[in-house]
Amino acid sequence: MTTSEQISTDQNAATEEQLEQEGDIAADYLEGLLDIADIDGDLALDVRAGRAYVSVEADDASALSSLSHPDTVQALQELTRLAVQNATGRFSRLILDVGGSRDARQRQLENLVDRAIERLDEGASQASLPAMSSYERKLVHDIAAQRGCVSESFGEGADRHTVLRRS
Repeated sequence: MTTSEQISTDQNAATEEQLEQEGDIAADYLEGLLDIADIDGDLALDVRAGRAYVSVEADDASALSSLSHPDTVQALQELTRLAVQNATGRFSRLILDVGGSRDARQRQLENLVDRAIERLDEGASQASLPAMSSYERKLVHDIAAQRGCVSESFGEGADRHTVLRRS
């Protein structure tokens, strides 16, 4: 996201009521998809850090296994955001979690950053991580900062990735 896009986004921050509306629209959309796919799942809605969060959970974790792969969650999130945007006329920063996939991805990213730090400890001047979404890069930046490293994003579009260095 460019600086001007970030400023525009910040100036147009959604109210709590609008975020709750986004969550409701997203839940309706996702319920329809789950019904079509004949997948049982419960939806939980929340508003955190200026974003609507929608979680799809199930008592039987295997019921959501086909949907909880990170690429699938990302695709579902984008489709859901488009459905919300179509209904509200506003850009949505909604976050979707399926079967705890966000927590699992957080742990994967922490391990990825730890391995990159090991390369730095072994003498590398910097360590590049694979390309990932803006949300995942944000998480990587936060993890790197917690571990005393400097991180910066490079590249464009789908090739945008994070590089770590010692501070």
